[in-house]
Amino acid sequence: MAMDAAARLLILHRPILVSLHSARFPTPLSPLRKRKRTPIRSPPRFSPSSQRSPPPEDRSAVDPPKPYHRTHGPTGFSLLRPLHRVLEEIRDDGIGLEILSIALPAVLALAADPIASLVDTAFVGHLGSVELAAVGVSVSVFNLVSKLFNVPLLNITTSFVAEEQALDAELENNSLSKRDEGLISETMQQKVLGCGDVECRKYLPAVSTSLALAAGIGIVEAIVLALCSGLLMNFMGIPVDSPMRLPAEQFLSLRAYGAPAIVIALAAQGTFRGFMDTKTPLYAVGVGNLLNVILDVILIFLLGLGVGGAAIATVISEYVIAFILLWKLNTKVVIIPPNIIGTEIARYLKSGGLLIGRTIAVLLTMTLSTSMAAREGPVPMAGHQICLQVWLAVSLLNDAVALAGQALLASEYARGNYKQARLVTLRVLQIGAVTGIALAIFLFFGFGAFSDLFTTDSAVLDIAQSGVWFVCVSQPINALAFVFDGLYYGVSDFAYAAYSMVLVGLIASFFFVSVVPIFGLAGVWTGLILFMSLRAGAGFWRLGTKGGPWKIVWSETEDGMMEK
Repeated sequence: MAMDAAARLLILHRPILVSLHSARFPTPLSPLRKRKRTPIRSPPRFSPSSQRSPPPEDRSAVDPPKPYHRTHGPTGFSLLRPLHRVLEEIRDDGIGLEILSIALPAVLALAADPIASLVDTAFVGHLGSVELAAVGVSVSVFNLVSKLFNVPLLNITTSFVAEEQALDAELENNSLSKRDEGLISETMQQKVLGCGDVECRKYLPAVSTSLALAAGIGIVEAIVLALCSGLLMNFMGIPVDSPMRLPAEQFLSLRAYGAPAIVIALAAQGTFRGFMDTKTPLYAVGVGNLLNVILDVILIFLLGLGVGGAAIATVISEYVIAFILLWKLNTKVVIIPPNIIGTEIARYLKSGGLLIGRTIAVLLTMTLSTSMAAREGPVPMAGHQICLQVWLAVSLLNDAVALAGQALLASEYARGNYKQARLVTLRVLQIGAVTGIALAIFLFFGFGAFSDLFTTDSAVLDIAQSGVWFVCVSQPINALAFVFDGLYYGVSDFAYAAYSMVLVGLIASFFFVSVVPIFGLAGVWTGLILFMSLRAGAGFWRLGTKGGPWKIVWSETEDGMMEK
C-alpha cells in the first residue's frame, strides 16, 4: 500500500518536477541544425486548488531560479540615466572591463592600416603630383573591391568562430547534455592526435571554411584586378592619354598580387576576434606595416622603382601579416583539415550574400553623398572631404567597441546564457554611448587642429569649420549605430542587418537627391546624420520588438538559468 501511494504521488508530481528541472538545466542549443533556436518554454502553471499542486514543503526542496527584475529595458533605455552612474557600472562590472580589454588592442590594429596608408601617400607624394593622384585612384578602386567581399567575410567569421569556440569550451567542461554531445561530436569534438607536450589543436569547422573561402575570394580578386585594370581605369574616368593612366594601372596591377594575402589575413583576424584575442592581430599588423615603411624607403628611393616600388612594398608586407597570423593560428586550431570545405559552407554563403547586399547599400549611399557634395564646387567639396575624413577616422574607435560586443555576445548566445547576453548588450550600448559623447567633446575642441593638417587654404578651412557642428552632433549617433551592427552579427541576425540597411539607404538617398540641391553642404551633412540616426533607430526597434533571435535573448522564461 505504501509503495502504491508513493508511485501515485510520483506520477502526480512528475510534470512539475520535469518542468522545474528543465528551467534549471536547459538543454544547450546545438549549432549544427541550421541554428534554429527555440525559446525555452515556461513551466506549466497550476492553480492553487489543483490536486497536482505540490505542497509548500516539497517546493522548497528545489532551488528555483532567481527572478529577473527588469532594471534594464530591452532597448537600452537605461542609457538615459546619469552619466556618472553609467560610468560606475562600466568600471565595477567585469563585462565592461572585458569589452574594453578587447576593444583597445582592436582600435590600435584598426588604426595601423590608415596610418600606414598615410605614410605611403607621403612617400609617393615626393615623386610628384601625377604619381600621387594615380595612386589615389588605384587605391580607391582596390578598396572598393575589397570592402565589397572582405568585410562581410570578416564579420561572419568572427561570429561563427565565437559560437563554435563557446560550444567547444562547454563540451570540454562537460556542461553539455549527453544528447547534444552526440550531435556535436561529428564535427566540433574532433581533435588532432599528435599534440606533443602542448595543448591539442582544436578543429573548428568555421575556421577552415573561412580560410578556404578567403583563399578563393582572394584569387578571384587578384585575377579581376590584374586583368581588368584598364577597364577599371576607364570606369574611374582616367582616359588612355592621361598622364595618370600608366602609373595608376601599374600600381593596381601589382597590388592585385596581394589580394589573396589580404583576404586570408582578414579571415585569420576574424578567427582571433572570435577567440576574443585582439592582441595577436595587433602585433602582426604592426610588424607588417613597419616593414612596409622600411621597404618604401628602399624600393621607392634607393632602388628608384617609383610607384611600382610602393606597390611591391605593400604586397610584401601583406604576405608577412598573413604568414604571422596563420603561423599563430596553426598553434591553436587545425587550419587544413582533410575535408577543408565542411558543412559550414552553406551558412557562409547565405550570410555572406546578405552582408554583401548590406555593404552595397552603404557604399552607394555614401558615394551618393560625396557626389552631391562635389556638385557644390571644388572649394565646398574640399571642405566636405576634410570633415568626412575626420568623421571616418574617429569611427575606428566605435568599430572596436562593436567588434568586442559582437564576439562576447556571440559566445554567450551560443551557450544559451541569455541573461549574460542581455547584460553584454546593455554594457556595449552604454560604452558606445559614452564613447560617442567623449568623441563629440574631443572633436568640438580639437577639430581646428585636425583641419589644419589637411590644408592651409582659408576658404576650405572656413567650409570645414562650418561642418564641425555636424561632425560633433553625429558622434553619439554613429557610436550606437556601429554598436548595433556588432550586436546584429553577434546573434547572427544578418537578414535584418541587410534588409534594414537597404531601407535606410533608400530613405537617405531620397533625402540627398531632394534636399541637397536646395541647402547645399548643410543638406549633405543633415542627410548623413539622418542616415546614421535611422541605422541606430532600426537597432532600437529590433531590440524593442524582440524580433528574430532577440525573442530568445529577451525570453522571460530563461531568467537566471545560468546562476549557480
